[in-house]
Amino acid sequence: MKRQNQSSVVEFILLGFSNSPEFQEQLFGVFLVVYLVTLLGNAIIIVVISLEQSLHVPMYLFLQNLSVVDVSFSAAIMPKMLVVLSTQKTSISFISCFAQMYFILFFGGTECFLLGAMAYDRFAAICHPLSYPMLMNKWVFMKLLMMSWALGFMLGTVQTSWVVTFPFCGPNEINHISCETPAVLELACADTFLFEIYAFTGTVLIIIVPFVLILLSYIRILFAILKMPSATGRQKAFSTCASHLTSVTLFYGTANMTYLQPKSGYSPETKKLMSLSYSLLTPLLNPLIYSLRNSEMKKALVKLWRRKVDSHPF
Repeated sequence: MKRQNQSSVVEFILLGFSNSPEFQEQLFGVFLVVYLVTLLGNAIIIVVISLEQSLHVPMYLFLQNLSVVDVSFSAAIMPKMLVVLSTQKTSISFISCFAQMYFILFFGGTECFLLGAMAYDRFAAICHPLSYPMLMNKWVFMKLLMMSWALGFMLGTVQTSWVVTFPFCGPNEINHISCETPAVLELACADTFLFEIYAFTGTVLIIIVPFVLILLSYIRILFAILKMPSATGRQKAFSTCASHLTSVTLFYGTANMTYLQPKSGYSPETKKLMSLSYSLLTPLLNPLIYSLRNSEMKKALVKLWRRKVDSHPF
């Protein structure tokens, strides 16, 4: 933290989509709707799972935590992006920029580990149904959940604490939609080679390894589903797994491309679009993917709605 005093930069400029000024109003409208739908969809999942006792099982409790992470992840990025689009106030203070970086890493890392824990839960439930109560008991569930949040916290703390020690002498224009590590790192006026080695290693351990393990788990799950004698059972198992696999592919795929190559040949506009995929689309689509394809969630939602109508008749 001592070297932070060497920085002459006191604020950064988020360029965002400033190269397309004619689309600023349209983009603001689209992103505002997306953000509100994201908040509403994830809030519904959090409330429904909290109130419906039948959903207090690992699969849905993991989903509830995923919704909390998605809301928090969106809140770390979207409000500032909307301000930039609507008011042309593109500056962000030094401290605010690194606070945003911390929360992006914290919630993004937590989501990586949560998706891995959810894959293990589906693997245990489908491939070892008789042993599932033992493989995913309350203690194992709590351990996986606490570990996901703790590792996300550690990722955000270690990486942000390191990046903030680099001196920033100018320029101060971040050609991105938020203060993500690769974009900010390009402005550091110091040798970042050691950090890039750490970041690459961390990305492999935090993103690629879990992603590969998840894919291997789903290969086992696929074979287990194909062996099921009941067509209804196969359809139900495939439906829950397809939802999770869709989220995994969307989130991990774009995050890999962004964080594995912080100084890659991707154009700034391509990087912005990839960032939007996991920071905007994933939190938006997760509630739709998990609720619309899940009969238990739909039944619980209808049940709670009827209970509310019955308790407050017109």
